[in-house]
Amino acid sequence: MNKIHILLKQHVGSPCIPIVKMNEEVEKGQLIAIPNGLGANIHTSVSGTIVNINGSEVVIRLKENQPDHFIPIPKTETNLEAIKAAGVVGAGGAGFPMHVKYNTTIENGYIIANAAECEPLLGHNVQFMEDHPDVIIRGLNYLMEMTKAGKAYIAIKTKYRKAMLALGRACKDEPNIELKYLSDMYPAGDERVIIRELLGITLEPGQLPSSANAIVSNIETIKHAVEAIEQRKPFIEKDLTIAGRVQAHEKILMNQPIGFPMKYFIDKCGGYIQPHGEIVVGGPFTGKHGEEDTPLTKTTGGILVAMPFPNEQRKVGILICECGGGKERLTEIAIGMGAEIVAAERCKRMVEVDGRYRCDLPGICPGQAEKVLKMKKEGAEVILTGTCQD
Repeated sequence: MNKIHILLKQHVGSPCIPIVKMNEEVEKGQLIAIPNGLGANIHTSVSGTIVNINGSEVVIRLKENQPDHFIPIPKTETNLEAIKAAGVVGAGGAGFPMHVKYNTTIENGYIIANAAECEPLLGHNVQFMEDHPDVIIRGLNYLMEMTKAGKAYIAIKTKYRKAMLALGRACKDEPNIELKYLSDMYPAGDERVIIRELLGITLEPGQLPSSANAIVSNIETIKHAVEAIEQRKPFIEKDLTIAGRVQAHEKILMNQPIGFPMKYFIDKCGGYIQPHGEIVVGGPFTGKHGEEDTPLTKTTGGILVAMPFPNEQRKVGILICECGGGKERLTEIAIGMGAEIVAAERCKRMVEVDGRYRCDLPGICPGQAEKVLKMKKEGAEVILTGTCQD
């Protein structure tokens, strides 16, 4: 492999605007694209030569010898400006620009570290908490200072005992930082679930944590903020979990260069176990179909190699869920199974807010008998659903 593809949209908002030219030599850490409205800076994770630029990506041919060092972001007057310059976005999958989220004041409010690691199989956030709990504590202090928040909570599931103990030791002398515990349910890492469980406030669909005087960020996002502040490091690497039909079965890879293809990381785990099915980029619940050449981005959390789809040539009804399998993904799975979709219904908790369907009470799944019976009447022999716990 001698080329990588760095996508220009790795965040909420519009694709970034490239500021490099064809055949230009670039160095690891160099700024190569800037926001066009809402967005975040994009830097190259490698040294090399620009060989293609289009509306969706910048393609870089790698130098033979890659440096360990990177070009640091410029000196800034504030920590928030450092986070902005580094291009930090929500690394848990949302991709919201961190400098926009934290450009606010929440006096006597709460900074919450989302340590739920909620998707099954994914484990890189847990490993980072076990190995570097001090980074999370420093990050929370930076974020509290930045926003004038009065308290910081770390929301973690008790099953992550080693990480929980490490974080507890790290914050024992921090009077304004506490661990708070989540049950082992999905989606415990949803922002509204965290606010409900920790602060006792039930947000309406569409309401943000700011309505509860709180800001929530996942563990890896806080890590990148600390790197930007302390090391002047741009967001050029991503922590990953690779699992499923790979020789290593399950492997955590930290600090992997953005822009490299999925196959590169699968090969790092010894290659495929045969037979294998599709590549899922993300977690089992909210992940999407990927290809071997799909590039790693700032929001990629997992690379899961699935079993081949079962041959299920029957009539299927799909039950659409906001917390997991949406219509597009469930349709994709049904087609992969060779099934015929004859009915589709939304979970009874889904309500329309500003043109988008949202769960009105995530994590508390209702009975779906009425929906199932309706799809059965429409000819469905089996039901395919996302995350329903009923």
